[in-house]
Amino acid sequence: MKKIQYYISALLLVAVAAMAFSSCSEDKLGPTIFPDVDETLDPNSYSYKLDKFLKENYLDKYNLTFLYKMPDISTNMNYNLVPAQYNNAVDLAVLCKHLWFDVYDKVAGPEFLKLYGPRILLMVGSPAYNPSSGSETVGLAEGGIKITLFKVNAMDINDFQMMNDLYFHTMHHEFSHILHQTKTYPPEFNTISVGKYDATNWTGRGNEVCSKGFVTPYASSEYREDFAETIACYIVYTDAQWATLMDMASRGWTTASSDEDNPDAAYYSFYYYKNNDAEADQTAVYPADERFINTVVNEDGSVTRYWKNERDTQGNRIVVHPVEDKDGVNGAEAIMQKVQIIREWFRTAWGIELDELRDEVQYRQATYDMNELRKMVYDIQ
Repeated sequence: MKKIQYYISALLLVAVAAMAFSSCSEDKLGPTIFPDVDETLDPNSYSYKLDKFLKENYLDKYNLTFLYKMPDISTNMNYNLVPAQYNNAVDLAVLCKHLWFDVYDKVAGPEFLKLYGPRILLMVGSPAYNPSSGSETVGLAEGGIKITLFKVNAMDINDFQMMNDLYFHTMHHEFSHILHQTKTYPPEFNTISVGKYDATNWTGRGNEVCSKGFVTPYASSEYREDFAETIACYIVYTDAQWATLMDMASRGWTTASSDEDNPDAAYYSFYYYKNNDAEADQTAVYPADERFINTVVNEDGSVTRYWKNERDTQGNRIVVHPVEDKDGVNGAEAIMQKVQIIREWFRTAWGIELDELRDEVQYRQATYDMNELRKMVYDIQ
C-alpha cells in the first residue's frame, strides 16, 4: 500500500506586502481590514450561531476573518477541494480559540495575536493532494496574512492523536511560520543539522530521521520547516510522547537496503535498532521470534511494547536487532539544542516563555470538554 505523507508548506506573499506598503503606507487603520464584508447577520440563517460566534470572537477581537464556506477566490484552483462540514467547522472554530488564541492571550497578553496573528483563517474540508509526490497538504501559512487548515471533514473528535497530528500541531506549526516571517530566528539553528536536509526526498523518510536530529520526516525537508515542526511538536506532544521521541532519537537506525547482517528480514519497510546498551539483557528475556523493540509509557502510566510483527504509527512493519548507532549524530542532543535556540528566541524576540506556553497547551489539551466548548456556539441566542 502506498504510504501517504503529510506536509505543511509556508509561502511568502512578497507582492502582497509590497503592494500594501506602496499604496497604503499613508492610510490609517480602521476598525477592520475587511471593509467590503457585509457584517449583517441573518438570525434565520442556518449558520447564524457560528457566524455570530466568529464575528464576536475573531473579527471583532482580533481583526481576523474566519472562512469556512470556502469562497473559490480563497483557494488554489489547482486543487480539487470541498468545503468544511458545518458541524466540523464549529468544532474547529472553538478548538482554535481554546487551544491557540486563548493560550496566547493568557501567556503573551490579549494584544499579541491582534498584532501578530493571521488576518484570515480558512477551513477546507478535504486535503490538498499532491500527485507528483504522493503527499497531502494539511496546512498553509501565507505571508503572515493567512492560515489554511485542510482535511476538516476527516475530524474524529474522539481520536486525540489524530486531532493532535492534523489540527493542534498544524495550528502551532503554521503560526510559527508567521512569527519567524515577522522576526527572523537565529541563524545558529540552521547549523545544527547542516547537510542532513533533503527537500526532494523527505517523503521517503520515516521515523528514523529522529536519530539524525529531526522531530518528523517533514522537519528534515528544510531549515524553516525544521524550525516550525520542532516548535509544534514540543508544544503539543504530551510528556510521554516527547520522552518516546527522545528515546528513539538516541538510538541507532538502519534500513532494509543497508541491513546486510539480517537479510532474512528484508521485507520489512525499515528497522528501529536500539543500542547494545542493556539490549542483550532485554532480548534474553523474550523468545527469539518476539524480539523487544521499544517500550512506550502511555499517559495513564501503562506500558506498551512493540514486537517485530507489529506496525509503527505509519503502518510500516518493524523489527529490531541490537546494533550500535553509527550515524555520528546524537539525535536527542541535536533536537534539544534546537529547542533551546527556540526557547531563547521566544524569550528575546517575543517576551514569551516557551515552556509556559507548552504547559498551558498541555493542560488545555488534557482537560477540554468538547460539549462545553460547543456551547459557545450552540447556546447563542
